[in-house]
Amino acid sequence: GESAELIADKHKISREQQDEFALASHQKAAAAREQGLFDAELAPVAVPQRKGDPVDFAADECVRPDASLAAMAKLKPSFRKENGTVTAGNASPLNDGAAALLLVDEAGLKAVGREPLARISATGVHAVDPHYFGLAPVEAVNRALAKAGKTFADLDVLELNEAFAAQVLGCVAEWPEFDPAILNPQGGAIALGHPLGASGARLAGTVAHQLAARGSGTGVATLCIGVGQGLALILER
Repeated sequence: GESAELIADKHKISREQQDEFALASHQKAAAAREQGLFDAELAPVAVPQRKGDPVDFAADECVRPDASLAAMAKLKPSFRKENGTVTAGNASPLNDGAAALLLVDEAGLKAVGREPLARISATGVHAVDPHYFGLAPVEAVNRALAKAGKTFADLDVLELNEAFAAQVLGCVAEWPEFDPAILNPQGGAIALGHPLGASGARLAGTVAHQLAARGSGTGVATLCIGVGQGLALILER
């Protein structure tokens, strides 16, 4: 949380900007869910009950279609009590969740007999001062793009984990050639939740499914890691 505050300080990101980004995340996620855009990548989980039949969870719980800037403005800062800008409303909740991916080579693809959603064309890893770990995806993505011989203009979608709104806005500020219109088009972790160990696979799966829905394209999945690292994955179809 303090790292997000430091990033907000560095890039002069206001509380209002963070709240607006968070609201957009909820709105995009709610619209995507309503349109069935998550259906292909979600598997219902049966939760046993003390009495009666299990309850099937088939949708993420914390998407708030009725979120508003007015409600977010009432939340108190979570980390800096004086002049803080990061709140529970513009940060990701630490939800329970799971994700799985099947990674195969040509032989494995023949064995499973399935059409791949996408292929990995490049990866990027970078580390920064842990105080600013939320900005590590910046160079991780830059490195992955360089390896793949691509630029931001070649991308159709970029899924950046929304640990904090300030962190995402800080990364975008350091990518002058990036078009924010392709960022997390179906919402992100602020709305969907951030199940720490599963978030990387969730991001990659979301990119792969979006490319599959398009029929072709190039996408990036990227996230920061608390001790200062950033990871990026380029997928193509």
